Amino acid sequence: MCKDDGSQKDAKKQETEIKERFEYTDHLSEIVRKAERDGQFDNLPGKGKPLKLDNNYFSSTYKQFNKTLKDNHVLPKWVELNKEIDGLKEKLASAEGGEIRKLIKEMNKKIKAYNYACPPSLQKNKVDERDYL
Repeated sequence: MCKDDGSQKDAKKQETEIKERFEYTDHLSEIVRKAERDGQFDNLPGKGKPLKLDNNYFSSTYKQFNKTLKDNHVLPKWVELNKEIDGLKEKLASAEGGEIRKLIKEMNKKIKAYNYACPPSLQKNKVDERDYL
């Protein structure tokens, strides 16, 4: 029975070593985890109490951020992709033959990128070739 315990410990140790070798290590997170294990966060003043943040801080920062983006004509990536997809749809209406497949392939690639970037409620379905052929 002792041999089984030893072999289980060896297997567990080997498994842990393999995980550590192949997992990405975020050094800052590791420092925080070590500090948590050492109890450095146990007696902080205000622990467990809500943060006292001025509501105007977030709204004014958000407004300034949006103003800066608007003043510099910067759109979120998903808005730019949506405009490109709409442009491809217009081209698709007048396309013929092999050009249709090429446009649909390009459009679906942009739709995939768009879906990764946009809010979930605005995601689009891919275009099916059969609808245009």
